[in-house]
Amino acid sequence: MLTTKKKQAVIKKYQEHKTDTGSKNVQVAMLTERIEVLADHLKKHKKDNHSRRGLIKMVADRRGHIKVLEKTSPAKHKAAMKIIKG
Repeated sequence: MLTTKKKQAVIKKYQEHKTDTGSKNVQVAMLTERIEVLADHLKKHKKDNHSRRGLIKMVADRRGHIKVLEKTSPAKHKAAMKIIKG
């Protein structure tokens, strides 16, 4: 689970303007952070199928956001891909 401080840091790093908290890039970054945390959890708890389902849903959601960015704004799509790759 992400702490409030970690969420604020991610938002601050990827926001487009001062009050931006929900743009596609911020959403992709937040989902990426949550996916990484959940993936670490699942490495320890291999039989936690409920969390695994949540992970799969998050990955699908992130993929959807990236597809929208790819169609609407190639520059933002490129930035989102950098977020995912690290």
